[in-house]
Order: sequence, then structure tokens, then C-alpha cells
Amino acid sequence: MRRLPVYFLLDISESMVGEPIRQVEEGLTTIVRELRSDPYALETVWLSIIGFAGKPMRITPLMDLLSFYLPKLPIGGGTSLGRGLDFLMQDIDSQVVKTTHDQKGDWKPIVFLFTDGVPTDDATRSIERWQQYYGKKASVVAVSFGESTNINLLYKLTEDVFVFTETDKESYKKFFRWVTASIKASSASVNASNTEGAALAHTDGSTVSKIDLTKAQNAPPVDDNYAVFIAKCQTSKQPYLIKFKKMMRPSQLQGMSYNTRVYQIEGSFPVDEKYFELTDNAPSDRHISTSELVGAARCPHCANNYGFATCSCGSVMCSPGEGINTCPWCNKAGYFGAGEADFDVKRGRG
Repeated sequence: MRRLPVYFLLDISESMVGEPIRQVEEGLTTIVRELRSDPYALETVWLSIIGFAGKPMRITPLMDLLSFYLPKLPIGGGTSLGRGLDFLMQDIDSQVVKTTHDQKGDWKPIVFLFTDGVPTDDATRSIERWQQYYGKKASVVAVSFGESTNINLLYKLTEDVFVFTETDKESYKKFFRWVTASIKASSASVNASNTEGAALAHTDGSTVSKIDLTKAQNAPPVDDNYAVFIAKCQTSKQPYLIKFKKMMRPSQLQGMSYNTRVYQIEGSFPVDEKYFELTDNAPSDRHISTSELVGAARCPHCANNYGFATCSCGSVMCSPGEGINTCPWCNKAGYFGAGEADFDVKRGRG
């Protein structure tokens, strides 16, 4: 039986931690449940999930809907789109059955790429390789979660570039209903008329909208929607992420009104050692001043009141308060106290 391979190439970088990654998990679960009730999809659709942060990984191999299961999605440091595409191409070569003189192979794969940031690697060569060898053999639907994604770069990969800007739960549900409807339509198309390619469902533009590329602007050089920091619990030595979201705050100076960029705390989120496996080892020189950070968070592991304390080694950790503390990164003990001056802190790669 000819299969319709559907790949989800997911950005699992630090900025997806918290509510975004939970909504993606719930959305993918809903997609699988809905597709199982569709006779065309049940007969032809096979799903696979590949994640990319600083490094890529196969989260689930290509499998039929009845066998498919969704594990908890991991988080890593970095947004290496090029590495993710290279991994995807390798997987297509090894998992998708090719047409030969003796048999019909699988239908043309459909790839849904979800990303919320700017790549931290140079994806140009990988995109060129995709266009040269895979552009006619697979369809890509790229979805930008937020408006700071490098839209022009995505357009080099595919003409089907969409933006999803809402973050409430109902909007996420509508978005994943659109993805489900598109997969169903694609499955019905290959079953009924042997027509390959992504048959995208209609969108009214209120939740997800196709980019008007004639008006697309260059994306900022870095993803500044979020500031994310990797920290460790002083008690358990377990890692966690502290996430701040960008907002504009009205300010006044000498009678003049203007907006100041700050980052409001969203929370602290535990991660496991897989975070480091998915994070590339490229050095990061991205820093942010503590004057731009608003709010504080507890340690998600031991509930220490101070989840954002910094050691002289430059690492972030939790602290119970003023006094002798031991850094879980460098294992040095020292006196910690509150400081009044602002300073720069190394941030995650996004």
C-alpha cells in the first residue's frame, strides 16, 4: 500500500518552553485523534516528528496512525534550522519508499515546519540542497509562530509560508484544526485522484494567515521575542529555564513620551539532561542587562524564592537568600547578597 508520509519538523528551542510547547503537544495529540476517525487518512497517512534545537533528533519514526504515539517533547538550546533540514533529508532518503520500475513508491511527503525564532546556524546551504534535490519530491508548509521569524529565509525553502501570531488556547485549537483539515484534504486527494502535494485547507486569516511576500520585511538579526536563561537548582543540581517575554512599556523623559523595551517574566520551567544533548556547543556572546528584566521566578525544583541568582563564574542558579551559597555549575562556595547595580547576563541562543 502506498503511504502518504507527513513530517512535523518542530522547533524545540528554548523560546518554546512553557505554554507554546504544551499547546503543540496538545495540538499534535488532537491531530492524531481526528485523523484516526478519517477513513482516507487511516488508510494512507503515516506520521513522523523531528525536532531541532541546537541539534536535531528523531522524536518519533515514521509510523501508521494506529501505532503512532506522542512522547513528551524535549527542549534544547539553539535553533539550528539547517541541521534540522539535513536530518529531515536523511530521514526521507532512508524511510520513504521510492518509485521504481517494479513498484509504485510512497506518495510525495508533506512537511509541516513550525518555528518561532531566527536560526542560530547558517541554513542557506541546507535550503539550497533541499531545493536542488528535494523541492520537487516533497511539499513544505512553513508556519512562523510569532512575527520575529526570518520570513525571507523560509520563503527560500517554500512558497507556503504562514504566520500564527495568537497565543490563547482557542487560537491554538483553531490552528491545529486547520493543520488537521489540510492533512485530511491531502489524503483524500491522493486516494481519489492520485493528486500529490499539500492540499491546504482554507484559512480566513484570523488565526493563521499566508504571508504576503511582496510586503515581507527582513527579520531582525536575532529573535528578541524572548530572553531565556539556563539555570541550575542549588539543591538538586537539576537544570531549568527562566523565560522572559518582550513587551513595550510606556515611558516619559523631559515631557517626551516613548516606549521602552523590557522583558516580563513568564516563569521558570524544569528541563532534563536531554536539553544539553540537544544544545549545540557553539559559544554564545548574547547578553542582556538585568535592567531590561521585569519580575522574578522561584526555582521549579526546590521552590527557593530566588530562582535567578548569578555566580562569579557567570552562571545562573537558585538561592534561598543572603548568605553562603554553593554554585551547582562550578561548585564554588561564596557569599551571596542583593546588589543594586545592573549587570549583563549571558542569555540562551533561542
